[in-house]
Amino acid sequence: MLIAHSIPELRAALAGRRPAFVPTMGNLHEGHLSLVHQARPLGDTTVVSIFVNRLQFLPHEDFDSYPRTWDADCAKLQAAGCDVLFAPRETDLYPEPQTFKVHPDPRLADLLEGQFRPGFFIGVATVVMKLFSCVFGANGGGTAVFGRKDYQQLMVIRQMVRQFALPIDVVAGDTSRAPDGLALSSRNGYLSPQERQEAVALAQALEQLSDHWAAAHAAGTLQTTDLEQQAMDQLRARGWLPDYLTVRRRLDLQPATPDDAPGTLVALGAARLGATRLIDNREF
Repeated sequence: MLIAHSIPELRAALAGRRPAFVPTMGNLHEGHLSLVHQARPLGDTTVVSIFVNRLQFLPHEDFDSYPRTWDADCAKLQAAGCDVLFAPRETDLYPEPQTFKVHPDPRLADLLEGQFRPGFFIGVATVVMKLFSCVFGANGGGTAVFGRKDYQQLMVIRQMVRQFALPIDVVAGDTSRAPDGLALSSRNGYLSPQERQEAVALAQALEQLSDHWAAAHAAGTLQTTDLEQQAMDQLRARGWLPDYLTVRRRLDLQPATPDDAPGTLVALGAARLGATRLIDNREF
């Protein structure tokens, strides 16, 4: 596995190749590695980046404490068949203040995660655009793989690629879960043993919300706002601080209505358990 720290190093290694790319912030788990395995047959060189992107963290968030596990990450990537690891330093990717930024459509980016983390998707879209330039700039395109767990992020990236006519195929990877159903996340490592046992309640709440929504829709008794409020109240009763549990259209993440049908919807949730904020979703 080649490790490239600078953009020229990376571009030299990828010249004439068609990469399949998985961007990460490190602290890798089986969810990341499943994306690497998914990427391998989609190009002739598998590239993974590790970069903790300051631009997508709010001032009070965990940029400085975000877990960094370099040696373990390298070993996992080598075992997973990664060909090139791009691990730029902050001065490599941002040698000067990043004053040019990508501002996603606010109709998609300023709701849900964007509402509770203002500016988050500007930081995400900007770093992904720059990583795409680094990885695909020397070869005319390729494939990038993103996980469905970050559902809204996946939609933002797809829209960005489409509107800028980037020669990149964006492929979605399924959410990897622990045996009890908890979505794998780097931030799960913040959970205490007791919190880890409780954490699966978010996935269960989304499953229950989607089941109740579908049943009420079939019965003609749908009151979406009431169902969402009940789901959040039930999490609060267990000690969580939910930001949202909601049913949205997969097409544009706008609120679901009685005219929408199961098969076109997604239940999304974000909630804080102790000091840890978790997100999850369930298509139905």
